[in-house]
Amino acid sequence: MFHDEGLGAYLVKYIEENYEEHPKLTIVEGGTLGFTLMTYYQEYDKVIVVGTGSKIGPVGTISSENSEQVMANSTSTRRTANEVEITMMIEICSFHEDMGEVQLITMVPHDIIDVKNAMTPEALEHMPSLVDETLYELKESGIELTRKKSDEVSFENIIEAYANPKIADFTDMSKLI
Repeated sequence: MFHDEGLGAYLVKYIEENYEEHPKLTIVEGGTLGFTLMTYYQEYDKVIVVGTGSKIGPVGTISSENSEQVMANSTSTRRTANEVEITMMIEICSFHEDMGEVQLITMVPHDIIDVKNAMTPEALEHMPSLVDETLYELKESGIELTRKKSDEVSFENIIEAYANPKIADFTDMSKLI
């Protein structure tokens, strides 16, 4: 991963570890799925994509745009390889009548150049706001997640598990609490 570029993967794992499953929600870490994500755009009524963005603003600036807004501002959302891929998939899928609603939630990172399984402190401090924005969008979509009663699995513990993977970390993270 390219340092803060992994924030979407860390957010997905944070929600999986700290919130109860919801019958109307499928959580997918799509960072390595590439064009396979198009399948989700076509099979689901709504897809929420969370990741880094290249909007102008300080580290931690969060933007939320639907597919129409993304396409209308395509020059400002095609600055990274990830953004180019997402907008291309939206363009391709928009030719099909069966495309679901797509919402893109992005956060301005501090560093997506260095190759590290970590996050910069500057970006990490804004992750709770990204969680809140994601939970808000889910709630607006009719999905309200319930916090698990167990102790919180922190972003720091999740990032550590990604940096030093053990198979048990990805099946039962309760021992990291």
